[in-house]
Amino acid sequence: MKIIIGHTNMDLDCIGSIVLARYLFPGHLPIKSRFIHPMAKGIYNLYENQLNFLTMEDIKNETPERIVIVDTRDMDRVKEVLDCYPDFKGEIEIYDHHRGHNSDFPEALVHEGDSGSNTSLLAMEIMNRSIKISPDDATVALAGIYADTGNFTHSNIQAIDFKAASFLVESGASTKILSTFMKALKEDHQLELFHGIVNQMVYQEINGNFIIFSYMAMEKQAGGLAAVVEKLFEIENPDAVFAIFAFKKDGSVLIIARSQKSDIDLDAILGHFGGGGHAQAASALLKHSQGRDVLETLLRHLKTSLIPALTADEVMTKNVYCISAGWTLKEASIFLENADHGGAPVIDEDSRIVGMLTLRDIMKGRKTGQINAPVKAYMKKKIISCSRTTTLREIEHMLYENNIGHLPVLDGELVAGIITRSDILRFAEKL
Repeated sequence: MKIIIGHTNMDLDCIGSIVLARYLFPGHLPIKSRFIHPMAKGIYNLYENQLNFLTMEDIKNETPERIVIVDTRDMDRVKEVLDCYPDFKGEIEIYDHHRGHNSDFPEALVHEGDSGSNTSLLAMEIMNRSIKISPDDATVALAGIYADTGNFTHSNIQAIDFKAASFLVESGASTKILSTFMKALKEDHQLELFHGIVNQMVYQEINGNFIIFSYMAMEKQAGGLAAVVEKLFEIENPDAVFAIFAFKKDGSVLIIARSQKSDIDLDAILGHFGGGGHAQAASALLKHSQGRDVLETLLRHLKTSLIPALTADEVMTKNVYCISAGWTLKEASIFLENADHGGAPVIDEDSRIVGMLTLRDIMKGRKTGQINAPVKAYMKKKIISCSRTTTLREIEHMLYENNIGHLPVLDGELVAGIITRSDILRFAEKL
């Protein structure tokens, strides 16, 4: 007997990986975990007959000669299977996209690669071998890619994920079915939970990072908590969200977290609490714990472990081209065109900022025949500026809220630097 397994609490990426692994390993039996992630239950229940996964109960009396493991290389995450075979001596082959993790199976053949989804690795292998797959299997696999890349919005996404998704769509994957069954909040109890978690949320700035915390005490665990947190994260758009659920019935505490910044590595942060997942989506379940104690411990841990957010001093252009307040519009226009700039701060004879002038302002003077008018007559005197310590998130808000493309960074009344949309784009990859 040969089997294919994934990690416990199977998510969509794990299920999609098992589905595709069957094409690469004919004759291997797909085995499902006793636990399925709430976000995966809808798709799993819809395709349960087609998936035809076996349980450990079905195969417990026969020891496998070979095991293929997908979406993990951590022994603890496949413990429910391995504990049934303490004397297993056969071959192990692994497909896992968690490249930074050490393998607990030193003798295993490990396939890895840079991809946001583990399913993508197997899809590309199938595509390269010109193996045809069924539309149903393609749909389940595409769901795995959607889930693990945040619908292609997470920073972990790679070109391989787009190529794999394209292959699956060409193989007949139904995007219509996925759009219906992967909606975040489908159940009435989820909507109630969402409103409850919104009412309990607290905003906090930690080392310049905008974090949302929400604490909720519940009688027992409920399905779909991760989807509720996803929706909160989507609507509020913080740098990260940490939702803490305390369950009275069994005395456990669940932390579910989401992040949109690579500097806020949730896998590492929640690893401190015995959990894990991905850099931008992770969770931890703490048994025999008090919710408020866990929240306080989490706060202390974040204050000491979070990398400070990027500030204006790190983002700004320090060599600033400035326009003299005594110039004419024509002189300022020539100056900006030679510097290839769309605008610049206006300074007086003491180098103090007195306004901002853009090519659009100059165009207004040109249209009315006032190109030789003084800069002072057309510059914007209401200066929107920031300091060296202003965070990148605040800077983005100032640019977009005020619809400006140039933001001077000031030391008192002196120009220390300037931030443009180009600077924001340059640093976007570092978020």
